Amino acid sequence: MNAPTPSQLRPAHPSFREAFFYWLKLGFISFGGPAGQIAVMHQELVEKRRWISEHRFLHALNYCMLLPGPEAQQLAIYIGWLLHRTWGGIVAGVLFVLPSLFILAALTYVYLAFGDVTFVQGVFNGIKPAVVAIVVFAAWRIGSRALKNKVLWTLAALSFIAIFVFRVPFPYIVVAAGILGFIGGKVMPDKFRVGGGHGAADKNYGPALIDDDTPPLAHTRFRWSYLITLLVVALALWAAAMALLGNPVLQDMGEFFTKAALVTFGGAYAVLPYVYQGGVEHYQWLTGTQMIDGLALGETTPGPLIMVVSFVGFVGAWTKAIFGLDALLLAGFAGASVATFFTFLPSFVFILAGAPLVESTHGDIKFTAPLTGITAAVVGVVLNLALFFGWHVIFPRATEAAPFSGGFEWFYALISVAAFIALWKYKQDIMKVIGACAAIGLVHTYIV
Repeated sequence: MNAPTPSQLRPAHPSFREAFFYWLKLGFISFGGPAGQIAVMHQELVEKRRWISEHRFLHALNYCMLLPGPEAQQLAIYIGWLLHRTWGGIVAGVLFVLPSLFILAALTYVYLAFGDVTFVQGVFNGIKPAVVAIVVFAAWRIGSRALKNKVLWTLAALSFIAIFVFRVPFPYIVVAAGILGFIGGKVMPDKFRVGGGHGAADKNYGPALIDDDTPPLAHTRFRWSYLITLLVVALALWAAAMALLGNPVLQDMGEFFTKAALVTFGGAYAVLPYVYQGGVEHYQWLTGTQMIDGLALGETTPGPLIMVVSFVGFVGAWTKAIFGLDALLLAGFAGASVATFFTFLPSFVFILAGAPLVESTHGDIKFTAPLTGITAAVVGVVLNLALFFGWHVIFPRATEAAPFSGGFEWFYALISVAAFIALWKYKQDIMKVIGACAAIGLVHTYIV
């Protein structure tokens, strides 16, 4: 009888150290948004290392897609928890965003301190139109997946009208869409019955450590004592962090980004209008133009795109000079850290509290009718965001009182159109499109 090959043997359980360095590596290479990040994890964890089977990977992912927050980071927390209990989940989730925090903080400092330099301006002049194309592409991508019938198209149109015409705050749109989805699921279930986001497993890469038939480990069983302890610790951490924020600007950031974390259904693009409404219009931490620049930086760094909140926190604390004019860098990093902590804390709670319940059954999790309604509404919200960014790029000197004044920037409009075609028709990588647009913008800035 032939001995089994390595691909036929169940892999050994990774040590905590081995997992630690994998999650750290992932934090530095997680480019490409949630789709790219999930693809990287699937290739490494399912296909190569076989720490988890295809079915169990998708089962966990479908749960993460039901939650507010960045699903790729939440998936890392889930798998880290399966492998090494609570601390494994915490380490996986923290390392997924920690490199991005330091990289984005450094880039934001360069942006604020040297933003008037022609070279930096030229690069951003090219990246901004690319961002417009990326957001339009995101609206198309979400819409093509979510809007399967006229009812959902109508819901998307209503959400666009609500935020574009009537300036309805994003959380209200989420709540209203969820209620309409719940009612629609009762009245016309066929219109709101949408399957899980990633289907079922149909591939086998060999025996996995956490396989379809693996008996549930002791720590994955639901326990009321664990749930209560987790919630108490999380609330204590949140309260202690808020109490330590002596500066009123940082306190406002703590409260605001906690709320933002709870309404991030549909990914970062969906919550950006809410962050804009709060950061630009209400608190005036930054300008609309700076918000676009922040999204451009977020697109070029590893980690979840929602890490743009750290840019908002950095610029807000810097602008308000919370520690005085001699400590702007320290203020900026404090703001970025506060925004990051309060944005991602709920993700850990959602996964560590809910995962034991999810593990009690391995049946595929389906999108609920309320989530279907919310996802449809997100399309309208993202389209509004695209129009807002496009307006700032193509009419940079216009105002709300005179929205088409100051001249039309035809060159940047052409860059946006070309970038969208590259993404949509030719399926080009986002990082390549951004790099090409940055080079074009740089050349154009020096020529003109």
